[in-house]
Amino acid sequence: MTDLRIAGYASVFGVPDSGGDIVLPGAFADAGAGVPLLWQHDSKEPVGFVESLREDGRGLRVVARIVAAGRGEQAARLVAAGAIDGLSFGYRVKESRPDRARGLRQLARLDLLEVSLVTFPMQPLARVLGFSTLPEGDVA
Repeated sequence: MTDLRIAGYASVFGVPDSGGDIVLPGAFADAGAGVPLLWQHDSKEPVGFVESLREDGRGLRVVARIVAAGRGEQAARLVAAGAIDGLSFGYRVKESRPDRARGLRQLARLDLLEVSLVTFPMQPLARVLGFSTLPEGDVA
């Protein structure tokens, strides 16, 4: 198996997740590429890295590389087979405010720590939307 490049959304703005949080546009304004791509939020299971990320009208769009070695090879095979397509992110809250009317928390500014391939994302709309294989020896 060769490395995979994946693209999708690690976060979708304005839609409550299963934990009662809503991410607001601008929350990732300070985030930069180079954060690790993990397997199921496990810091001992890196499977690649984020090549680029940006906020758009929908959410946090990411392009990441799954390195087909160790756990990354398994992850690449599962993504390619369509068996896993969830994305999620690890973060620290810099600024939030309550949405008392809906009983939710609005996340206004976040420190992005990692992006993960996950089986069950907290935000059901956070998904891998596509992938491509990379030629042997292609380096980022």
